[in-house]
Amino acid sequence: MLPFFSLLTHHSLSSISPSLSLAPPPRPISSSRRRCATSATVRTRRRRRLRNLGRRMSSQGQGLYDEEAAMRPLDLESESENRSGTNVSYDMRRGKSRSSYFKLFGVDLSPDNLAVAIVYFVQGVLGLARLAVSFYLKDDLHLDPAETAVISGFSSLPWLVKPLYGFISDLIPLFGYRRRSYLILSGLLGALSWCLMATVVDSKYGAAFSILIGSLSVAFSDVVVDSMVVERARGESQSTSGSLQSLCWGSSAFGGIVSAYFSGSFVDAYGVRFVFGVTAFLPLLTSAVAVLVNEVPVSRSASGRSSIFVSGAGFIEISKQHVKQLWGAVKQPNIFLPTLFIFLWQATPQSDSAMFFFITNKLGFTPEFLGRVKLVTSIASLLGVGIYNTFLKSVPLRKIFLATTIIGSALGMTQVLLVTGINRQFGISDEWFSIGDSLIITVLGQASFMPVLVLAARLCPAGMEATLFATLMSISNGGSVAGGLLGAGLTQLLGVTRDNFSNLAFLIVICNLSSLLPLPLLGLLPAETDSDKKS
Repeated sequence: MLPFFSLLTHHSLSSISPSLSLAPPPRPISSSRRRCATSATVRTRRRRRLRNLGRRMSSQGQGLYDEEAAMRPLDLESESENRSGTNVSYDMRRGKSRSSYFKLFGVDLSPDNLAVAIVYFVQGVLGLARLAVSFYLKDDLHLDPAETAVISGFSSLPWLVKPLYGFISDLIPLFGYRRRSYLILSGLLGALSWCLMATVVDSKYGAAFSILIGSLSVAFSDVVVDSMVVERARGESQSTSGSLQSLCWGSSAFGGIVSAYFSGSFVDAYGVRFVFGVTAFLPLLTSAVAVLVNEVPVSRSASGRSSIFVSGAGFIEISKQHVKQLWGAVKQPNIFLPTLFIFLWQATPQSDSAMFFFITNKLGFTPEFLGRVKLVTSIASLLGVGIYNTFLKSVPLRKIFLATTIIGSALGMTQVLLVTGINRQFGISDEWFSIGDSLIITVLGQASFMPVLVLAARLCPAGMEATLFATLMSISNGGSVAGGLLGAGLTQLLGVTRDNFSNLAFLIVICNLSSLLPLPLLGLLPAETDSDKKS
């Protein structure tokens, strides 16, 4: 508010002369003096109204949940004045003119922006334990592929209710803060989950619970930090509206590449418990940098109580209103039908768990080699995004889904060559075939997933873009979880175990052919408009 008040008071009142004679009667006030006096009164009234408005906004704790709208810069401008949940001020233009911070992606690396970038980096580098978890479930707990797939799907449940975390963060400040406190709590929760994995967990139920807690930590911090990005992105000019998003995406991708390089070698050299222990320190970075977040504490009410009590009492009622608004938007045919297609497109069965058991138990791939494969796929995902932005972003969505689904299904069949050993008959080793196959499939998979984000963004109506976008992405995540569980059921049905892979080729064929089933429903997607053709 201070910059705004300075604009209101930039005129000086020194031109008004105070010298008046006592003997003669007072002079009539000139028109210029009358205008000055009137403007001073208006300025005083404006200041009073703005102060009262600020107090009401901070005490009510109302705000809209801004989730993955950080990926949609155009929506940031249309949502400008309706948010009052955080009291976080950020002025990109002022920072550029007065700041001497080092710039990255066109953004000043001030302490506040650095904290956001580090949180995204932590989200990417937490992939360090992904391979360790897979080997722990397979070798230490001696689980079958179907059981491993079920635990993986169970651990993804926190990603299905991401809008709930936004409601909690916006409406219930913790210790006077809506962002900083929840980041600290998320970091501590993540550290606890990996400490449990490194020390006391020795059963599949304990592992499932610990992995679930870690997933909840990442999902909650993801929601909080995405809302922070949207708040700061509103201060950007139109030409640099994507600078903060680029900084965050680059930080997360860099963290993923770093974790991919070390994930396999650490498991091979030191074991899974060591990797879990190292991973436990990473979420603490989120807690540490949370203090750098530029957030004003929530003010206390007139009765002296923190507004957390007011927000907490009305949380259920406000949540009901949000749910009604969401349902009113989702049930509209132009939103419900494309959302149904996204869910079905993601819900086709998967054979990832069975393939992991095959390449480790049958082909003897070491953790170090799988870490190298993961590094290649991490770089390939960035390549897939570049291909989409360069060649596919102007292509109609129906054509992209049709082409990528058919090509992806055909390329997925190449795993049958690896399972049956046909690749060796052509002189291609299992290692090189696996690297090349993973590279191509990852590039295509990332390029085919980008239209899902674009479609979800286009479906969001004005006024509730961010919350509905988060809901659509949660539905997409629900489809992925359903696909994993269907794959686990098929794996169990076909008798594919940790030692028996006789029906693995048949499982791969079924999973890849089932990915073609949603194609007759392409008509549920919105057709190409005239504006799309012109663009």
